[in-house]
Amino acid sequence: MRKKHVFGVICITIISVVIIFGDQINPEYANTDQLVDISDVFHIRLADPELYENGIYHESFVLENGVYEFRFTPNGDSPRSLSITLVGNSILFSEDFILKGTPHETDISLYYTWDYQGVKKIQVFEDQQVDIKINPNGNLNCIGINLVCGYTPITMVDLFP
Repeated sequence: MRKKHVFGVICITIISVVIIFGDQINPEYANTDQLVDISDVFHIRLADPELYENGIYHESFVLENGVYEFRFTPNGDSPRSLSITLVGNSILFSEDFILKGTPHETDISLYYTWDYQGVKKIQVFEDQQVDIKINPNGNLNCIGINLVCGYTPITMVDLFP
């Protein structure tokens, strides 16, 4: 009976330590004391040709000072080339993203994962209204595009992939 009490006390102690100190083991901290905050500031799922005017999608929104990254949800039918332009008071970003499929082979099948190659990160130094234009270059198939704001610095690898 005494062994059960000792075992119970040890378990309760371990659980208490994990609860008290568990918040210090947080994957959102990336080698700094700053919390990495990522928020979605722009999202569009281009699947309907009626979203385009003359084959180009256009929208305006506000970007605040910070580092932004384009993220895509492509598939094999997504546009092979996707041109994105952001224009504001102190920003001019233009990139022609190219869809790349990476084959993955298993014992029973071959499948692909898809991603767009190109410069995805941009830095905005002041709050401003921007216009975004997305040109799928004639291919109006489905693509999801996000512009997220994250507080991670831009490196030379980000600028020249």
